[in-house]
Amino acid sequence: MPDDILKTMFLPVALILLMVGMGMGLTLTDFRRVLLSPKATLVGLALQLLALPVLAFGLVYVFRLPGELAAGLMLVAACPGGPTSNIISHLSRGDTALSVTLTAFSSVITVFTIPLVVGLAMERFLEGGVAIQLPFLKTFIQLMVVTVIPIAIGMWLHSAKPEFCQKMAKPVNIMSLVFLGLIIVAAVVKEKDLGAQIVAAGPAVVALNLGGMALGALVAGSLGLGKRQRISISVEAGIQNGTLALAIALGLLDSSRMAVPAVVYSLFMFVSGAAMIFWFGRGLRQKE
Repeated sequence: MPDDILKTMFLPVALILLMVGMGMGLTLTDFRRVLLSPKATLVGLALQLLALPVLAFGLVYVFRLPGELAAGLMLVAACPGGPTSNIISHLSRGDTALSVTLTAFSSVITVFTIPLVVGLAMERFLEGGVAIQLPFLKTFIQLMVVTVIPIAIGMWLHSAKPEFCQKMAKPVNIMSLVFLGLIIVAAVVKEKDLGAQIVAAGPAVVALNLGGMALGALVAGSLGLGKRQRISISVEAGIQNGTLALAIALGLLDSSRMAVPAVVYSLFMFVSGAAMIFWFGRGLRQKE
């Protein structure tokens, strides 16, 4: 199967089906609880929108990244979470409703913050800013189609056919793992000079990913949030939407060099995500 067909047809359909499956384990009560107790949501958004770009800015100097790689790392840090972070959080037995809520809010907010962060980064590291405008309506529609609507369908199934949803829980989790594996294979096959890219941007990218996850867990823990909330905030702070970063770098900015951190990040986040699933997904109960 050609890589383009896999990426543009099979994977989006599989992702939508997985979001339906994720919704089959959620109820309106889960989202009501998140909205009525907004502490975890505010903490997660602050980490994603503020702390992560600051961390990336520091890593640029620690690893002495050249201009385009530095701007590319800032671009990754400025992006929101994505459907992959929701799946990893779900399989790690985190607070799925919190994860979905954080992705939804951050996806809308970053339409406005990405141009600011990336514009300042390019002015700082490339000696010249570039005006970036993300299509708000298109981004919002994509968010609805890929996450919100499938999850809503799954929640309706949970309400209408609870026994069916209970039987499907294990197969959906298995399919989720297979889906993540397909993404990794597709990404690896597509990149011909992966070794050189990892050498160029790898240490800073790994530090951003692991540092974001560690920061999320530490801050959430210090504020007394529950274990499932800490897991989701850790995942959301460390797993950014690498696909969006690639689209901006290659499509809007026409810079393959700026896309390098996003390529390496999109691969490594599955390693750290798999570690989260292995560590927390095995024995943690759904309720503390």
